Parts: sequence; C-alpha cells; structure tokens
Amino acid sequence: MMSFLYRSLPIVFGCHCRADRSFFFHGKQFPICARCTGELAGMIILSVTYVIYRLPVLYAAGFLVPMTLDGGIQLLTKYESTNFRRFFTGILFGYGFFNLFITGAVVSYQYGYNLL
Repeated sequence: MMSFLYRSLPIVFGCHCRADRSFFFHGKQFPICARCTGELAGMIILSVTYVIYRLPVLYAAGFLVPMTLDGGIQLLTKYESTNFRRFFTGILFGYGFFNLFITGAVVSYQYGYNLL
C-alpha cells in the first residue's frame, strides 16, 4: 500500500520530485517536493477544519497569491526559494485551493438540489 502511495503522489500532484527541492526523512527523500508536500498538508488541514470554520471565498483566493508570486518570481529571475518557503506557500495554496473546490462543490450541490 505504501509503495503505491509513493508511486502515485508525484503523478497526482504533477511533481518534478527534484532532490534539491524535497525534504528528507531518515535519509529517504519524500515522494513529492516541498511545495507539493505543503499543498498536501494544506488539503489535509482543510479537510479537518472545514466543518468547524469555512474560510470566505475572497480570503481563500488570497491564499493562492503567495505561492503564485513565489513561483513566478523564481521563474522570471535568478531568485531561488527555500524549501521552508515552498512548504509554507504550498500549505496556503493547498488550503485555499481545496477550500474553493469544496465550496464550489457544496454550492453546486445546493443549487442542483433546489432545482428539484
């Protein structure tokens, strides 16, 4: 089961799995990079907290900005982000994106239910 997870995570996240952009635990490289690890952590945090607190849509959209800026600046300049920064912006992005996805699914379900 664990080997299937290790093989499928990079495919699901579209991760490049570069060693210089990954975390290591007990000498083994994580199956996904630091940014994708943060996105996964953000999605897990949201799935636990969504029932308790629902982030407003504008705030959730704002959570997408830091990673977009960090990645864009890296792409356009010689700036190289740290793994901690990649992880942190990944958490924000994963939390915000998954919040928008879940909210959209809930609103669509309610709209369809009201049509009946």
